[in-house]
Amino acid sequence: MNILPPLRTTLPAVCLAVVTCAVQAQEEWVSYRDAYKQMVVFAKYGKPKNFLQIHYEVRPRDPSATLEGLHLTLTGKNTQLNLPLDATGRAVFPLLKAAYDDNAVLALNRRMSSYRFVPRVTIITRNDGIYESADLQAACEQALAYQRYIDASYGSKKCGGVRFVFGNRADALVQAKYGPREAPLPVVDGPAFDGETLGTYRTATYRFADWSAQGQVVSQNTPLAIAPLFE
Repeated sequence: MNILPPLRTTLPAVCLAVVTCAVQAQEEWVSYRDAYKQMVVFAKYGKPKNFLQIHYEVRPRDPSATLEGLHLTLTGKNTQLNLPLDATGRAVFPLLKAAYDDNAVLALNRRMSSYRFVPRVTIITRNDGIYESADLQAACEQALAYQRYIDASYGSKKCGGVRFVFGNRADALVQAKYGPREAPLPVVDGPAFDGETLGTYRTATYRFADWSAQGQVVSQNTPLAIAPLFE
């Protein structure tokens, strides 16, 4: 008489297959709905945010993964869009009901597990390159208020300054001005944003404690990004 093996002996293989499939799926795409839910929080945020903007950021997890040649696409039953990434890995994220209803997916032309995907709030750049110190402080405070809104761990943080991010050292010419006092901000190499360890950009940091709130910051070239600094 044939006796079927106990059910428990087949479970590990089934579970392993399910886990493997889930991992493979995560490596191939990111749910547009999940990203949409993260991004729409900023859109619905009711406190002041006139100095701020939000992007969908794609960042390498390890040094072997780069942004060069990287392409992000949104694909669904009725949606097919290329989402260009800037030099810091940020894309303008479209809030599309049709893509949400279709359960569209976000995909890269590379292995997804080598990258992470997060909303990124930064300060809006100005075409004339002239920033009032008071406006930069207000922008940083707006960004911190939003971070506290979505993450309670920012409750004890304070605004320390802002970081101007450039791709080339020759472009990183930023001066702080206050009355007769004028000085270029030091340029150092490092990541674009707080909490990141990868990526070498040319950055100039303006710290509020070092300058009067009545001064100005003048950037000769338009930065790739202006990031708030929380301490």
